[in-house]
Amino acid sequence: MTHKPFSFAALVAGCLLSWNVSGQTAASGNTFTVKADKIYGEIAPTMYGVFFEDINLGADGGIYAELVKNRSFEFDTPMMGWVEQKQNNDQGSLLVINQSSVVSSPNRRYLRLTSKADAGYGLLNEGFRGMGIKKGEQYNFSVLARQGAGSSMPLVVELVTAKGEKLGSATFTPAGQEWKKYEVSLTATDTDPKARLRVLAQGKGAVDLDMVSLFPKNTWKQRPNGLRADMVQLLADMKPGFLRFPGGCIVEGRTLDERFQWKKTIGAVENRATLVNRWNTEFKHRHTPDYFQTFGLGFFEYFQLAEDIGAAPLPILNCGMACQFNTGEVVPLDQLDPYIQDALDLVEFANGPVTSEWGKIRAEMGHPAPFNLKYLGVGNEQWGEQYVERYKIFEKALRSKYPDLKLITTTGPFPDGPEFDYLNKTMRSLNADIIDEHYYRAPEWFQENATRYDNYDRKGPKIFAGEYASQTVAIASPDNKNNWKGALAEAAFMTGLERNADVVAMASYAPLFAHEEGWQWTPDMIWVNNLQSFGTPNYYVQKLFSTNVGTHLVPIQRNNANVTGQDNLFASASINQKTNELILKVVNTSGKAQDGEFVLEGVKSVQGKGTLQKMRSSNLEQMNSFKEPMALTPVQQSISVKNNRVKLSLEPYSVNIIKVKASSLGSVVAKYAANTGK
Repeated sequence: MTHKPFSFAALVAGCLLSWNVSGQTAASGNTFTVKADKIYGEIAPTMYGVFFEDINLGADGGIYAELVKNRSFEFDTPMMGWVEQKQNNDQGSLLVINQSSVVSSPNRRYLRLTSKADAGYGLLNEGFRGMGIKKGEQYNFSVLARQGAGSSMPLVVELVTAKGEKLGSATFTPAGQEWKKYEVSLTATDTDPKARLRVLAQGKGAVDLDMVSLFPKNTWKQRPNGLRADMVQLLADMKPGFLRFPGGCIVEGRTLDERFQWKKTIGAVENRATLVNRWNTEFKHRHTPDYFQTFGLGFFEYFQLAEDIGAAPLPILNCGMACQFNTGEVVPLDQLDPYIQDALDLVEFANGPVTSEWGKIRAEMGHPAPFNLKYLGVGNEQWGEQYVERYKIFEKALRSKYPDLKLITTTGPFPDGPEFDYLNKTMRSLNADIIDEHYYRAPEWFQENATRYDNYDRKGPKIFAGEYASQTVAIASPDNKNNWKGALAEAAFMTGLERNADVVAMASYAPLFAHEEGWQWTPDMIWVNNLQSFGTPNYYVQKLFSTNVGTHLVPIQRNNANVTGQDNLFASASINQKTNELILKVVNTSGKAQDGEFVLEGVKSVQGKGTLQKMRSSNLEQMNSFKEPMALTPVQQSISVKNNRVKLSLEPYSVNIIKVKASSLGSVVAKYAANTGK
């Protein structure tokens, strides 16, 4: 994630393409020739994926379904998220105990609740901007607890509205003076997006509490203490080729002490160290001082999520450098060994046998089979000689032990400029496997750069378009919108990524999630609140491309030239070997309809029906919302194919996916394979 201020005027100055807002009259004379027998490259299964970073309450308060904020009292302010509950004065006390002098565990604090009343004293948790509770659904409460000497107090657990009205309750009694886990379930009697959790003592005495937790029973795959099902489903529906995690600048940290350390995010959740989230006060316009990482969503869960949605896991690790937009701290080269060892151990954790040290831990967590890790990122948006020095050390160690692992390196936070030029040249000279490029730019930039990869070296490193999103106002502006103008520009750019899929191996929009009341950065692909989630127009563009990706590239031309923005038209074409389909993606960014005739060359006679999936809006400011989550989504219709020709009106401001079955495509692919040995 890039967050350096930019001048919007400088970004758009010199853009050669403009949005055509005049007229709706159809333009004629557009004949597109699709040379289906002229395969010129292959499309990687990882072509379109998703990028996850814990920004905008993406993990805690988002996809990680825990409803209690600061469940283990380990935030910098131990009682953040909690308030005392009492009916009269002097009914009890809440005391945070810190055992740091005698306990080595990262979970060093617990709460002592002392009640001096017969009933009604305790504490209340506000959740993440409230708790989303749904009528009729079950919620599972758990806590580590022990009674004080001579105490045997029952505890009542209640779901309540902001006004204190009960939505469900359960009672249990901790037994003895040893820590034990207790679990009860509550069924909600009503729906409330702003519910709270209340824990009240029923009698006089003292009880110690830790890891106070509440999860919906209905999680993804019904896993206890798992992920929000609706949010994961939106990802699964995209059929992504990869999942990049855990970021982003969050990998680097504002300081090295605050960097993401994967080993601290695995094992029992009560032993995972809480860490401040680097986005909590990054932006003056959206301070979020209660933003921390509990790592209930840790590296094991990331790998598991990738497997669940059929995506290749793509972890990014710290390379011994903190975020250069913040402190820019670095580890001396002669002290880099622990960082290198973390990388080596991560590969073993993901792929090692159960007899290995880290493979055994993976198996103990419930996954004896390897996660089949093939890609690993070294650093995020670093730049300069300091990064190159550290990357070389990582590369030597990783290639020595894992020669088949594909390493992803960076060209910094910008798509051009001196930082980019230096790293692009240097990483090519080092024969890097995959180079990560990021683009947060104006919509006009995305149209202009649809040809960005046309002249890249076909024998050089592959490209990972690791973070991109159209900034409709200015980079990092809180006023950026997920509108159709931005999504349409991204679609135009993506045709360029796909036309050059022999060079571009991966691409992902960023950021992925944003909470309606807890965001720091806009725009974002999927928006959520405590009860709902919806895909933006940008999401549906990404989904259209990722669910309609081919296996082999073929040319689509007009007037013997690739369709790269002439008359505001952009296009790519591919063959799907598995389905024997020809897939055409055509984007019209102009304000007028343009008639097109698509001539399919190099295949036997094709007659009958094809399909057209289309997104369009005459309003470039159109957005989806919680009230209208499907305001702008694709629609599908049948189209006619006669004599290898498809006639179609490309509507104004539209993204069009044309699919035509052709049985002879199998022989075309077989011929290509025979000629290339692939």
